[in-house]
Amino acid sequence: MTKKELETRVVALEKTVESLQARANGTAGAAVNPVHWWTVEGGAGRFADDPGFEEMVRLGREYRESLDPDRLDLKRSSASR
Repeated sequence: MTKKELETRVVALEKTVESLQARANGTAGAAVNPVHWWTVEGGAGRFADDPGFEEMVRLGREYRESLDPDRLDLKRSSASR
């Protein structure tokens, strides 16, 4: 391999590494409008009627409520009225 060929390969590798680093940092294509997963275009509603998602939501709610037991007591006392 000649020195010129080696230099060409190194330049190509540097560009590839730069591109991969940008993707890993979330800056690749920052100038372009990204499509986020929570938007309609990104698939809002993709978990509709998914029992696994419903279970995740339920467990998340239980966990949040366990962090503030006073709030849960207020919720129960207002529900019993």
